[in-house]
Amino acid sequence: MTLDLSTRAGLARAITLVESRRPDHQAEARALLSEVMPRTGQAQRIGITGVPGVGKSTFIEAFGSMLTEMGKKVAVLAVDPTSRRSGGSILGDKTRMAKLSADERAFIRPSPAGDTLGGVSRKTRETMLLCEAAGYDVILVETVGVGQSETVVADMVDFFLVLMLPNAGDELQGIKKGVLEVADMIAVNKADIDPTAAKRAARAYEVALHIMEQADPDWSPPVHTISGFAGEGLADVWKAIEIHRTKTEASGSRAKRRAGQQVRWLDALIQEGLAQGFATHAGVATRLQAVRQGVADGQIPASAAADELLALFFAPK
Repeated sequence: MTLDLSTRAGLARAITLVESRRPDHQAEARALLSEVMPRTGQAQRIGITGVPGVGKSTFIEAFGSMLTEMGKKVAVLAVDPTSRRSGGSILGDKTRMAKLSADERAFIRPSPAGDTLGGVSRKTRETMLLCEAAGYDVILVETVGVGQSETVVADMVDFFLVLMLPNAGDELQGIKKGVLEVADMIAVNKADIDPTAAKRAARAYEVALHIMEQADPDWSPPVHTISGFAGEGLADVWKAIEIHRTKTEASGSRAKRRAGQQVRWLDALIQEGLAQGFATHAGVATRLQAVRQGVADGQIPASAAADELLALFFAPK
């Protein structure tokens, strides 16, 4: 299937195809992705996270607008929270980023998170490839900022930016070790409100990063104070991202990072496929509920139950 990715409408249709769960659409999507693969891999992939209220949307709109003014084409993949009851999604990103969404050099795609680990859309990686094939230079992936979504997104980007608040009491109290371990930069946002508090928080984060083992020996994550609302410090953020790209490309760690991400993605897809196949296997389906009840009642050891179900799954047809 051939779709014109040179227009925003064409790109949107291609992403809708990739996100579809219909088997025929999934087959078409696989063919499309195989077709565009030679045109992917050149964009700067940036993950952005932060707790609710840290100002992610304001920062992304200001940062993205700065990049488009520099002549860059920017795609924003904003992962939305999805209701587990209704399956509905709050697709409000174009409202939150009104200026950027009207920019011809920008493309904003809200992606329902579904039930994927950490609220991150399973299709975000494929969407990223389509955006690269469409000629976008910078791809910003915004996380919902809760659960394990930060580390999931960090494993699909080249640079992971963590936004922090300046006046959140004891700054170190709210730092999650897992986030610091994958951060390529920390930016204390809303520094225009209280510059003194922002600088104090930045020093605390610098100390915390200093005592942790660096994920990349070729890069020491910097800490900046910024304001997405006032547009302060955004150029310094981009400068740091470019320096990071230059250093990691020269050392080979950028290519190594991407290769590792690809292999882990493959492993995750295999595990997901096996889980789906197991759950829909006819022999397993006939016994699953009874076996689960037996385990819950304490009548069957979990190990024995697993062995029984797996034997049914792997039994020759």
